[in-house]
Amino acid sequence: MRPASTRLTVAARALLPVYLLVVAFIVFSPADGPSQATGLLGWVLERLEELRAGFEPGYVVLEFTANIAMFVPFGVLVRVAFARPPWWVVLLLGFATTVSIELVQSTLPSRFSTVSDVIANTLGTAVGLLAVRALSRRR
Repeated sequence: MRPASTRLTVAARALLPVYLLVVAFIVFSPADGPSQATGLLGWVLERLEELRAGFEPGYVVLEFTANIAMFVPFGVLVRVAFARPPWWVVLLLGFATTVSIELVQSTLPSRFSTVSDVIANTLGTAVGLLAVRALSRRR
């Protein structure tokens, strides 16, 4: 029987490519408008508009939060999948991945590149790293 840490490593290595494919689908799919960037995000934005929360401020905060959440698994999976690389390497990989995404998005007519996405995605990677650290300390 494999130790729990080995099973986690194997699981993280199996989930990482699936996660990256999902992220690629989300960030490179055509978007006709901000509310159609992803189905869930668009639905939440419509509910906020119904509540008269104001579309623009609501969208900016929600999009930033969604970008953080989207990259939390990146920090977790990379840290667990590869023999616990130093935190700064994982953070640098998260940063490099998101800069690459933004560069590709800048060439797509229906997508927009923003510095706030780079910040949010990198922050999400950091949150994922902190989650792994917190869970490791609990053990």
